[in-house]
Amino acid sequence: MSNVKFLSGERFPLEMHKVRMVQKINLLPVEERRRSMQEAGFNTFLLRNRDVFLDMLTDSGVNAMSEKQYAAMMQADDSYAGSETFYRLEAVLQDIFGAKYFLPAHQGRACEHIISKVLVKPGSVALMNYHFTTTKAHITLMGGSIEEIISDEGLNIQSTAPFKGDVDIDKLNEAIKRLGKDKIAFMRIEAGTNLVGGQPVSMSNMREVSRICREKGIPLVYDASLLSDNLYFIKTREKEYRDVDIQSITREMASLVDIVYFSARKLGSARGGGILVSDEGLFLKMREWIPIYEGFLTYGGMSVREMEALAVGLRETMDMDVISQTPIFVEALCNELIAEGAPVLTPPGGLGCHLDATEFCSHIPQTQYRAGALAAAAFIAGGVRGMERGTLSEQRNDDGSERLADMELLRLAMPKRVVTLSQIKYIADRIVWLYKNRHLIGGLEFVEEPKMLRFFFGRLKPIGNWPDLLVEQFRKDFGESL
Repeated sequence: MSNVKFLSGERFPLEMHKVRMVQKINLLPVEERRRSMQEAGFNTFLLRNRDVFLDMLTDSGVNAMSEKQYAAMMQADDSYAGSETFYRLEAVLQDIFGAKYFLPAHQGRACEHIISKVLVKPGSVALMNYHFTTTKAHITLMGGSIEEIISDEGLNIQSTAPFKGDVDIDKLNEAIKRLGKDKIAFMRIEAGTNLVGGQPVSMSNMREVSRICREKGIPLVYDASLLSDNLYFIKTREKEYRDVDIQSITREMASLVDIVYFSARKLGSARGGGILVSDEGLFLKMREWIPIYEGFLTYGGMSVREMEALAVGLRETMDMDVISQTPIFVEALCNELIAEGAPVLTPPGGLGCHLDATEFCSHIPQTQYRAGALAAAAFIAGGVRGMERGTLSEQRNDDGSERLADMELLRLAMPKRVVTLSQIKYIADRIVWLYKNRHLIGGLEFVEEPKMLRFFFGRLKPIGNWPDLLVEQFRKDFGESL
């Protein structure tokens, strides 16, 4: 078991691996952290990694690979066309998901681009439990729009619901009736659901969505980038699957949808991505775009070494000891913070621990990017780089006004098999200190604001001198310690 109860009654997450290679990291003094944040335009994406102590920006492309993955990279077939590496990866994907055809791509958003090129028409609507930033961007670039039909519980910060990513079936039926099936480009399920805290989707919900979509003739698309976490939650939270093996759960999920796509920067702890489909007509429509935008059909923008590592990583994803590592360490960090009164999204999901910036920084107006300000403050306080998931991650409305996010979250991502328990306790200590001094945190405003995906490379400045006040308080409380 990867979550062990000790004599004290406490449960600790247990690493189901041993460390055989290390990478040095640096913890800068607080004044230097503040200076680095200034140079990065108060955008954690623009920090140089050499200045970051614990990088919890994302789990994308930063998960630890196994020794078997590294070994597999040495057998890669470097052919441009017809590489044996491709056929090995294709066979693994066909076996795990049961799909007939595989189209490789360089990462998840490339898959979204291809799917949108084929299925989205001007004026069409894509239904989904919740959007992801790049998904929405590709759909809108094709002239479509999105409509979110997540369950109401999915937008509650504090909850005990085990599957907050579920689609609201009543909303789905209403949207189909109102829009008509011909206007609906596709129905998309993201499981787990990134922007609402890595919350999972139940198999029972997927079955019902699948039944409706097939009855109405609406394509059902599944973003499986966070599949491994979702498999863990189905196995541990959905009673009828407690004795079902991970491979069978995966096959059943895939059988319910028309298209599966994924980012291998998340799923499989490698790089790249791909699209899986069994319908030949749909496969042929998407296939023609791969050589134009990605590369030839047997590499699709991936290196063959990445493909070999992915094939092994996907096999390892069928191991409960592997897929448990992120959820149990996320839960451990959340529990440390909850015990000290710091506000986090519950129940803990996959992907990372999500701080509730609305409660944490309630004194900061939402238009001053409270979650972004909290991300900057967390780096100054502890050298911890997280990601804003709130209004800063949204695009402005057509009239230039802000589209206020449903949630204001600071995500502290938990890359698989990377973060240790002692580091979790350090993170919790600094976040708790920050919460006790939250009145010092102020808002942000843009000085450089890109039109699209502004959270990636926009630059901001603090409103007032709050970063200096935060440093001053830190020195008072910690002295000359880092």
